[in-house]
Amino acid sequence: MDQVSAVCRRRHLSRRTEAAYRFWIRQYIRFHQRRHPREVGTPGIAPFVNYLATQRQVAASTQSQARNAVLFLYRDVLELDIGRLQGLRRVQRISRLPVVLTIDEVRHILAAMDGTPRLIAEMLYGTGLRITEGMTLRVKDVDFRSGTIHVRCGKGGKDRTTLLPARLAQALQQHLLRVAALHKWDLAHGRGFAPLPGALDRKYPYASRSLSWQFLFPSKVVRPCPATGRILRWHASETTVQKMFKNRPHGDGEQRHCPVAA
Repeated sequence: MDQVSAVCRRRHLSRRTEAAYRFWIRQYIRFHQRRHPREVGTPGIAPFVNYLATQRQVAASTQSQARNAVLFLYRDVLELDIGRLQGLRRVQRISRLPVVLTIDEVRHILAAMDGTPRLIAEMLYGTGLRITEGMTLRVKDVDFRSGTIHVRCGKGGKDRTTLLPARLAQALQQHLLRVAALHKWDLAHGRGFAPLPGALDRKYPYASRSLSWQFLFPSKVVRPCPATGRILRWHASETTVQKMFKNRPHGDGEQRHCPVAA
């Protein structure tokens, strides 16, 4: 599994992809009674993929993800020739109409949220960012002068630029003042470090303490870095927004499941 992680990071795959590949590779090993994949060989791929389709009855996308993970194991980690796979039973993809919220439903949900989660939700809705892209934004990625937001290492490791909604500019500026105050407090207490991507921490050793590299939506807690021992402040968890989106407050103050969000 350490080899899998090493190859994933060498190929600059996202952490989500790495976690998914590790999960399905573990399932593959357990399916073959914990035998080593090199011992099982490539003939063991088709029975596992077919088991997911016939016994587990997974969706087509899930089966494809599991298949890609096992192929990655043999082709890129073990460096074995896969050849032509025989006897694969692919799950048929079903085209379904997407469930889309109306403008009034979106307005109703956003109005029921408050605080930073509401600001994040409004930004995601107004910019079209994925939730992971929104949570990993840095202070420097927001350009109020040009009214744009720069997304770094989005899906597929690609950068892009999107428009910043004008109605959110003032709220984001006020939010940045609170982020700056939090960062100033961290610096005063010997903290103020933010994790940097790749090897930037070695190339620019003082960049991690600058305000521009802090996360736009920082976490409330700090954690020590296992490698350096520095106290890092990561970005807020995605579940912060997801939970508030799912459970909106009612007039009686009770938290209830939101049927629209489901």
